[in-house]
Amino acid sequence: MSRVESTGDSIAHALREDILAGRLAGGERLVEEAIAKQFGVSRVPVREALTRLQSEGFVTIVRYRGATVSETLVQDSRELLQIRRGLEILAAQLAAANRGGAVAGELAAVAEENHHDGQPHGRSFHELVAAASGNRQLEEMLANVNRRVQWGLGHNPDASVGDHRVLALAIVNGSSVQAGYLMDEHLQRDERYFAEKFGGA
Repeated sequence: MSRVESTGDSIAHALREDILAGRLAGGERLVEEAIAKQFGVSRVPVREALTRLQSEGFVTIVRYRGATVSETLVQDSRELLQIRRGLEILAAQLAAANRGGAVAGELAAVAEENHHDGQPHGRSFHELVAAASGNRQLEEMLANVNRRVQWGLGHNPDASVGDHRVLALAIVNGSSVQAGYLMDEHLQRDERYFAEKFGGA
């Protein structure tokens, strides 16, 4: 099972790279049998890879018609970034109402610039805020949205670790309004970076 999953992962990665590089154009058909032959595998891991890419917004699968490369990938991601900002603001406000909840200590470490957990700082920070909200449904929604938009953001040079510090401070101090405002400002930078990266496409 693990070998099949690994194969599905590698096929999804290869197809994702081809889509992002423009080697597979929007609307282009993705034929399971041809992909299976290309990678020397059965159709099972190919189907798994296509399903994963559909969940990420790269591929559209229509019953009886098969899979095609998404024609609305950039627009979908732009809309998801707007949704993400609303959800992240809510998470920050709830996290502040909880004063960090179960992860208050970790957020306090961010506020004191003593946060080193081996993950990219921005990603782990936003996961902490979602956890601090105490709302499991919101945490799950954010994880799904972030997974779908991460490809378009990549490394945003405008993302500021200093933003995380003041946000964490507002959360552990219980300042809901300030936390929401700071999160809004922080994520608008990501949206501007995305717009510049894709030139309003």
